[in-house]
Amino acid sequence: MVGALGAALLLGGACGIPASSDVRVDGKGGTATEAGSNNGGRSEPPTRTASGSDIDAFVRNFLDAAAGEPDRAYERVKLFVAPEHQSKLQEKKGSEVALNVVRLREAVFTGNSDLTTTVKIKVQQLGLLRSNGTLAPPVATETGYEFRVRSAAFGGDDERAGLYVLDPPNVLLLSDNALQQYYQDESIYFWSSDGSRLVPDQRYLPAAVPDERRVNEVVKWLVGGPSDWLRPGVVGLPDRTELVNNATGAHNRWEVNLDMSGDDQTQIDRLITQLAWSLGDLRGELALKIRNNALPVQDLEARRNSEALYPIIEGPQRYGVYEGAIRPLDFPGEPSGDVPLSAEVNRNIVSAGLARAEGRILAAMVVNSGKGRHRLAVGTGPALNRSGKDYASISRPVWLRTVDSRPGRGLVVADGRLYRFDEAAGMYQVPLNLPTPEVTAVAAALDGQRVALIAGGRLYVAAVNLDGGGVSIGPPRALVTSLTGLSAVDWSGEGRLVVAGSAGQPAIYGISVDGALETPLKTDVGAKVNHLTAYPTNDEVPSPSVGYMYEANGVAYRSSPFERIEPGQVRDVAPPPAGLRPSNPSAPFFLY
Repeated sequence: MVGALGAALLLGGACGIPASSDVRVDGKGGTATEAGSNNGGRSEPPTRTASGSDIDAFVRNFLDAAAGEPDRAYERVKLFVAPEHQSKLQEKKGSEVALNVVRLREAVFTGNSDLTTTVKIKVQQLGLLRSNGTLAPPVATETGYEFRVRSAAFGGDDERAGLYVLDPPNVLLLSDNALQQYYQDESIYFWSSDGSRLVPDQRYLPAAVPDERRVNEVVKWLVGGPSDWLRPGVVGLPDRTELVNNATGAHNRWEVNLDMSGDDQTQIDRLITQLAWSLGDLRGELALKIRNNALPVQDLEARRNSEALYPIIEGPQRYGVYEGAIRPLDFPGEPSGDVPLSAEVNRNIVSAGLARAEGRILAAMVVNSGKGRHRLAVGTGPALNRSGKDYASISRPVWLRTVDSRPGRGLVVADGRLYRFDEAAGMYQVPLNLPTPEVTAVAAALDGQRVALIAGGRLYVAAVNLDGGGVSIGPPRALVTSLTGLSAVDWSGEGRLVVAGSAGQPAIYGISVDGALETPLKTDVGAKVNHLTAYPTNDEVPSPSVGYMYEANGVAYRSSPFERIEPGQVRDVAPPPAGLRPSNPSAPFFLY
């Protein structure tokens, strides 16, 4: 029979992130703290007896138990398992410890005649959390697990109170809620393949780790190299680099000793910048040694201030398409710019993307060429170059942001294929290693070295390699999400995406760059989103109130606050003649 609890939906099972959370989805966890402390929030999961006789709470706590430092994961989980069943866990050691992160769907509790309770949980596999802090793609394919729960009093065992698990899963499970409660979302940085900028790489650090050991973990991560999917677009530390002893820290002085080849001062200076940004919100002094040779002590915050991650940018400014032309959008309290195109070329436009580059503004536009066909046009002012081919459909073009004076390059989807384009409007198909060749959307991160793609209805991220004059895309990594029927994507932060799809009805979600953490942003969109754009906030140039804009069913909207973008908010246009209804603004986008 079904137990008294019946079918119960586990907390957080629908979205992966509760309405209130102490953990940030993007950026560093918390503020700078003194050595020996952790960055707030709960650092250790509940104990076995914390739930008392509440089976639902006990099961949730069991699925949180593995959270924390990897070398104690099995020990924490075994405390929840009846002693006679602990051997069923396939215990691993050291770097082999990996946690199967799952999104909880529901749990069904069935009371049995032997006074045990059978628990069946439905899950979505999100990834494999490794000891190096990376969340790798999922290995397990199970969509559910089954085990039993009994009271400690069963069988005459009255010495210990509470509940125990019988017949546990033979892998370590970790709920997505535990991932966001007991870990800090960290960004470490690697230099891009062309050496021009730092690129973030997402990692998870147990919240229980104090700052002096956090430095050691971050340095070990950097020595170990980038995440697999990011590797094609970045470079790691020199081969055979090793950490000599452990990095240590006390009283805001952090000591790191590396065995690293070469004495090139430029390489060492780049390493210091890389360490400064990878240690994020830590303040104090970095005492770096290379093969026991001490280097001048560096102030971490001063280094970050002198070596910016991104160019200081104005804005962001909002634009949209109105009656076939790019127009500024005006909102109270926000900057508003001019259109960087002459009236002669600012016409027949369907969608567009603008980007700042070394004092210039790059413009890429999808132009209506008649008879239901479209063409890409690219310009930097009055001049305009057009691609030589018409397409039935072209997505919103995006620029790969540059940090120097090299010619601009961008990406666009045309007739289901991904193309790169340049300032001369040349279009070149970009090969992709995907299960399906059909691409429907592309978005570029603020660093210009990572992209998000929608292909075959699935969400992917991939690294960009800009060596030479071309653009190559590394093997895309598929992300798991609760949404189906994905239609649009953009980057809303260093490690965060905003994605449109369906959650039973059209919706917009925020999703971490590894797919593990997601939160509903708008669940009552009402129609399929065919255009979506966001401002990518970051630690250096924050603008959290800007949010995103989208178009659905021919109507454009903005978030923060959520409202329809009205014709009256389009600047530099004459009102329509009396009796005529004004057109709707469409295809909104940001310039930053």
